[in-house]
Amino acid sequence: MSPLLPIAALLLHHPLGVDETLEHLPQPGSLWAAHNWTWEFSIVFPLVVFFVLYVVGAVRRGNIRGLAWRHTAAATGWLSLAFALITPLHRLGDALFSAHMLQHEILVLLAAPLLAAAQCSVTLLYAFPLAWRKTLGGIFSDLQHNGIIALLTAPLAAFLIHAFVLWGWHIPYLYEASVRSDLVHAFQHISFFVSGLIFWAALYGAGRSKMGYGAGVVYVFGTAVHCGALGALLTFSSVIWYPIYESRTHIWSLTPLQDQQLGGLLMWVPSSLVFIAAGIWLFVQWLQHSEHRVVHSSVHDLPAGEEA
Repeated sequence: MSPLLPIAALLLHHPLGVDETLEHLPQPGSLWAAHNWTWEFSIVFPLVVFFVLYVVGAVRRGNIRGLAWRHTAAATGWLSLAFALITPLHRLGDALFSAHMLQHEILVLLAAPLLAAAQCSVTLLYAFPLAWRKTLGGIFSDLQHNGIIALLTAPLAAFLIHAFVLWGWHIPYLYEASVRSDLVHAFQHISFFVSGLIFWAALYGAGRSKMGYGAGVVYVFGTAVHCGALGALLTFSSVIWYPIYESRTHIWSLTPLQDQQLGGLLMWVPSSLVFIAAGIWLFVQWLQHSEHRVVHSSVHDLPAGEEA
């Protein structure tokens, strides 16, 4: 339930179309001007509704201190999503490939993992009357236990979906289609965000505390490798992958190749650091879980009357 309203914001946003003149692209010196902010109702309304529902749910649920880290993750995830969609970064992505890459990194490496870690669904349910809460809770519980959904959100499937979305959208034809078409652009951002949610929820989301941490370590390090490889290809390539930016990057005193290299670095370095950090955390959890299981088994195996 938690990502539904943010996904609506992604679905309804309208990036610059290809028919916009270069004069309408963000200019150096006026990037943070009011006209470069995106205050469209279709973006702001879902974000505001999500914020209000979450705050009301958190108050009704209580135990604010005990759930402080989840609320912090939800708030930070919401802020990062709003930053990617509302601030001038959104419009800057129409002029610079590197800015568009930064926007994608925020969606996949900040908003998605933070909202997955916050496990917002229960808190959001508390915002509704008790009767609605039971009905909605039952619906989402049934969805979580649905065989197809369970298969798609398993760690291996999440790994493959994330990889498919990442590499697929960087095929030049598909990527340039997202710059030319508002609808394709919106679908691109939705697929990045949703695949990110699926990936991170499969690793540490609700109900995943007992999943194979060892498998999680493999998948997250595997993701670090293929994301880094794509970033490196973009960084070291001498060929312009996306010619559509050739008439735009000069506004920001960058050549198309420099812009592409910067975008590759933004994909390569931050994503590698995040995935490696997540892999180390999962590895530590794996060791702790294994140690606890060994100790627990040893206690149960002791003869009656003996103590560990």
